Amino acid sequence: MKNKNILITGASKGLGYDLAISLSKDNNKLILISRDIKKLNKLKQRCNNSSKHKVLSTDLLFPDKILAVSKEIKFFFKDKIDIIIHCAGGGLGLKQSNLSNSDLLKLLNLNILSSIEINRLLLPSMLKRKNGKIIHIGSIASIEAVGSLGYNIAKASLNAYVKTLGRELASKKIVVTGIAPGGFISKDNAMDRLKIKNSKAYNVFIKERLPRKKMGQTKEIIPLIKFLCSENSGMMSGCLIPIDGGESKSYNF
Repeated sequence: MKNKNILITGASKGLGYDLAISLSKDNNKLILISRDIKKLNKLKQRCNNSSKHKVLSTDLLFPDKILAVSKEIKFFFKDKIDIIIHCAGGGLGLKQSNLSNSDLLKLLNLNILSSIEINRLLLPSMLKRKNGKIIHIGSIASIEAVGSLGYNIAKASLNAYVKTLGRELASKKIVVTGIAPGGFISKDNAMDRLKIKNSKAYNVFIKERLPRKKMGQTKEIIPLIKFLCSENSGMMSGCLIPIDGGESKSYNF
């Protein structure tokens, strides 16, 4: 996991933010993507060897913008992309069960369709070199109905995508995997915002949903992601791994 060219989406907050800082310590070269260029620039300055990294502002709600971004990625990495980590995602506050087509499409764009488009455009470089790792950050909502309707649909679709693409590319030495976290807290993620806005609800979540009565931390998640990025992850092709401290209740892993 040293001296790699790594793309991270959703890097301006949450797991993507902490992951970028961690990966920068191993002399990796990063491209960090998010909508908020100011937050990205601040993150870049916190990374080791900040001059090595590049930030790109784009809105993943609009996959048609990704073609231009992919050209910048390939140019910066000289068409040598080792690892793609898709951290972008979320529920966008769309919790209603009677979602409109446009709202459902927003959730799908953010959580899976933009990732599919990035992979489509960058995979040829990996296939040519016969080496690459693609990691998707999902949710336990991919295996049980714990979130809103639209969010559950998006994350369940991501699970199917990882399984199918992982199987298809395994023989080509491209390892496609993912993780399905339960509740965890990090900079400006959903749990961080809940703790600030409604500490009572946050504490109830810990008491009633988390068997170990403790909120997850990104430092507990990042080692698993680093393993999936490593050369020892070949047997994980097509796997989306729960990491939830016992929160999920489904047997269908």
